Amino acid sequence: MVKQWWHLTIEEAARALGANSSLGLASDEAQARLQKYGPNQLKEKKPISPLSIFLSQFQDFIVWILIAAALVSGFLKEWIDACAIIAIVILNAILGFVQEYRAEKSLAALKKLSSPASKVIRDGQHNVISSHELVPGDLITLEAGDNVPADSRMVWRTANFSTQEASLTGESTPVAKTDVSLEEKETPLAERSNMVYMGTSVAAGKARALVCETGMRTELGKIAGMIQDVQEETTPLQKKLEEFGKWIVYLCFILVGLVFLLEWLRGGKLIEVFLTAVSLAVAAIPEGLPAVVTIALALGVQRMVKRHTLIRKLPSVETLGCTTVICSDKTGTLTKNEMTVQAVSADSALFKVTGVGYEPKGELLLNEKAVNPADYPGLHQALLCAVLCNGAELQKNSGGYKIVGDPTEGALLSAAAKAGLWKEKLEEQFPFAEEIPFDSERKKMTIVRKDKERLVAFVKGAPDILLGDCTVIEEKGRARALTADDRKKILSVNSDLANRALRVLAVAYRRLDTPPEAYEAALIERELTFAGLIAMIDPPREEVKKAIAECALAGIKSVMITGDHKNTAVAIAKELGFFKEGSLALTGEELDRLSEEQFAKEVERIPVYARVSPEHKLRIVRAWRAKG
Repeated sequence: MVKQWWHLTIEEAARALGANSSLGLASDEAQARLQKYGPNQLKEKKPISPLSIFLSQFQDFIVWILIAAALVSGFLKEWIDACAIIAIVILNAILGFVQEYRAEKSLAALKKLSSPASKVIRDGQHNVISSHELVPGDLITLEAGDNVPADSRMVWRTANFSTQEASLTGESTPVAKTDVSLEEKETPLAERSNMVYMGTSVAAGKARALVCETGMRTELGKIAGMIQDVQEETTPLQKKLEEFGKWIVYLCFILVGLVFLLEWLRGGKLIEVFLTAVSLAVAAIPEGLPAVVTIALALGVQRMVKRHTLIRKLPSVETLGCTTVICSDKTGTLTKNEMTVQAVSADSALFKVTGVGYEPKGELLLNEKAVNPADYPGLHQALLCAVLCNGAELQKNSGGYKIVGDPTEGALLSAAAKAGLWKEKLEEQFPFAEEIPFDSERKKMTIVRKDKERLVAFVKGAPDILLGDCTVIEEKGRARALTADDRKKILSVNSDLANRALRVLAVAYRRLDTPPEAYEAALIERELTFAGLIAMIDPPREEVKKAIAECALAGIKSVMITGDHKNTAVAIAKELGFFKEGSLALTGEELDRLSEEQFAKEVERIPVYARVSPEHKLRIVRAWRAKG
């Protein structure tokens, strides 16, 4: 099949897929393709049976030695010793089996939690089917909150359609999508704006798309394939125990030989001499060692479980203790994957916003001192605009706060709530009238609301664009004409915030004394009153900085590998303390230009990799492993 779907027009993609971009596939054709391409699911290794898990506990070399020792003891009619050794071996196997069986059951339970379904158009009719039944050529429909079931080429979308791709590319903010073809054939995964991918989700808007790849042929499937191709290796502890076991065997042979020789020289009977030597060798074997090691590892597993970490194989616990380099993703690992407002520029001042994530817990600071937002009318108005020009919802559940809708809009709601401005209450005061959705060309969004007897348009968008539509600025509760000097200062603040890798939005409003002839951007998004700038980022988790510092003290190097933008990645790495003077940051494109020899020389100076693909991640890990 054609691979560069993003480079094709809608008509070319439909022709290559033998599909109809309006009516979808015929049902009988879909069934035929399901037989040809197989179900739309990732291949998994055959589940491990309980018997296999139990038998795997007897694979260690030192366990074989103990079994041999038990057989020898039985041959010598030392039944108590033989039974004791066998009991230790079985106890060791049971301990390992119980832990690994529980882990496998837990993973199976997690997989059963999701029962994916997809909305598809077949025979011109809308249907809901299992995602596993999707085939190349299917026409799927998507809307906010949906998970994308397969790699698909966009054929139609609303102006505000965007997806959350952090799970695949590491992009922390929603990605706006288009349906036009892209000129570049070699477009990186994170920049294919007319494609949606399995494993991502819809942040806002509605769309239709043609399924191009399913199952293991998707980008997510390629990652799964690379993971499955990696062979399991013995851990450092397993290697040392095997080496120790071999030394025991060598020493036993030497001991048996020496004792046998000495006793024979003294004139002892050969049979008695041999049995004495063998008994001595059996006694020298540390029968309790495997059980002690297993118990120690099991205790480690239990401690990790308390920290919400599931470990499938007992020896993996010990591997953590031998770690010298940690290669980590950024979004959702080093950060919470929750956009957070960190600054608001209003009233000719820059206010700092504390707190991390969507939970509305934090303060607004001016010159590092907490302030009451009600004392700053301009700040209050900027946050009011952010709440009332917003399509997201901030919801509280048993696990904390979550966002329904665009994460960027969710960050605005959380920041406003810290100032006491809650969307539910404000919507009662300012009922909804009309919306002009975000458009990637306008780079603005407007919601018109009722304010008693008149209408008010609340607008947010890209600062450089929105500022051009403003003629008035509000400061300290008063409106005045927006001057050229004001524009220069606002753009300077915007530049400073952007240089800190913050995503900046501008907010504005316009009071409409009479209803407009039509709710169109050209009629409403003009003569606006500028309210302020709001800057946000997906910040580091509060506990991560301390953890990285502790790793550094232990001699463990931290490396960030992300699909996000380079400046954002570097800003987070600097804040966490592992991007220092002399450090380098590489993008996937820059990494491709390095030979293996060049990369091997520089790898220790590079703590940050941005805009990388799964293949790049594998190359980075291999380079570090080659360093030993």
